[in-house]
Amino acid sequence: MSVPEGGSLTEGDLKRPMFALAWPIIVTELLQVAYNLADTVWLGRLSTDAVAAISLAFPLIFLLISVGGGFTVAGSTLVAQYTGAKSEGSAGTVAGQTLSFITVIAITVGIIGFFATDAMLGILPSSPATAGQVIPLAGDYMRVFFLGLPFLFGFFVFSALMRGYGNTRAPMVVMFISVVINVLIDPIFIFGFESNPLFGMLGLRSLEANLLTSTGFDGYGVTGAAIATVLSRAVATVIGIYIIFGTSAGPDVQLSDFRPQLEFIKKIVEIGVPSAIEQSATALGFITLTAMVVTFAPEVVAAFGLGNRLTSLVFLPALGLGRATNTIVGQNLGAQKPERAESAVWLAAKVGASVMVVTGVLAYIFAEPVVAFFISTGTQSAAQTIDLGVEYVRIRAFEFGFIGVLQVVLGAYRGAGNTKTALTFSLLALWLGRIPTVYLLSFQFGFAETGIWLGMAVGQIIGAIAATAWFTRGTWKQSVVDADPTPA
Repeated sequence: MSVPEGGSLTEGDLKRPMFALAWPIIVTELLQVAYNLADTVWLGRLSTDAVAAISLAFPLIFLLISVGGGFTVAGSTLVAQYTGAKSEGSAGTVAGQTLSFITVIAITVGIIGFFATDAMLGILPSSPATAGQVIPLAGDYMRVFFLGLPFLFGFFVFSALMRGYGNTRAPMVVMFISVVINVLIDPIFIFGFESNPLFGMLGLRSLEANLLTSTGFDGYGVTGAAIATVLSRAVATVIGIYIIFGTSAGPDVQLSDFRPQLEFIKKIVEIGVPSAIEQSATALGFITLTAMVVTFAPEVVAAFGLGNRLTSLVFLPALGLGRATNTIVGQNLGAQKPERAESAVWLAAKVGASVMVVTGVLAYIFAEPVVAFFISTGTQSAAQTIDLGVEYVRIRAFEFGFIGVLQVVLGAYRGAGNTKTALTFSLLALWLGRIPTVYLLSFQFGFAETGIWLGMAVGQIIGAIAATAWFTRGTWKQSVVDADPTPA
């Protein structure tokens, strides 16, 4: 069984192994957000329309990639439970089955997304300015992104399988390498060698001029950001595949594990489908929210996208604890230790709530300088975007403590293989919390964009309270694997 550096996940003290498991996940998630923030920083120096374009693109991209994302949850959960049950061979087989299954999904979804980009953007009601200035840029970004989807999925699968095994440091290192590559090549593909802010920061304008003269390359704009992301993800996927097949750092995967085995495929589907539905429903929810947001001016669209990226950054401690809880609950249920699993959940919830309350206070205090960092000042549009973004972040800060608890409890449900319950409370938070509140406050009660910010916070608070109350019933304490399965 995998043993993190801080100690065993199924024996002894919980605090040290939980911390040892969680902090690399938090760093990995931080690096994941760095991908998006790098695009935002550089595109923010290109134009407000460029920032708004990726704000529109991401919910639509997430809608399609959520299908594969749900099955990575299944792979992580099953690897964790088989590892806890000390069934290493089965953990490797699950890993192989998950890799092959999601590869097929990634190729299929990428092709569909490429050809459906214009149709997806066409369903969004838009103001004339947004339709003319923003949506064409979003389409350019999405088409390149979908072509590189297998590379994106490749790292997701690698990270999920390693996390279930209890090794969270390897994905962190791979992600770091990929992010460094992305940050360096992003401005090159966006601006080329003409008015490139990276060369300005480094004092290399003369080198830039020489490169422009010799190559004539003046960048691809928004499309360049997508190209940089795909290339850096490709590097991460190649390294991840090597780690799984060429080292002993994760599950022992053999080529024979890629041969379809119905018993394992059935378990992957049973656990993965609710998670895929959950993520797809979440994506549809954000598309619905985006459809309401794009009826406002481009400055509101840009503030909404930037605010979401910043709040996703400060949610990282909660997300890390939630994913660590997934692994700890999975391994302890596999080892037939449900009470230890429950103790881990309550410990993580207390830590998550405390950390996120402090984070919320800091986010409220420093909202203005942080938002302003991502938008070039000097125009009325930029100043308005900054003001709107600051208001958004400060309102969302009040929900942070609740999101810390919600992510941990949802991680516990997923670690137990109880993904239907996680689906239920995710739908409650989004479709009965956020979306109706945003609509009522913004369009019925006249709060305009402030109603969007308020509605975004309400849903998570409702979801946290409901999911925690249900968790206390204790009906989730069942393993979904046997210690010595016999594959079909």
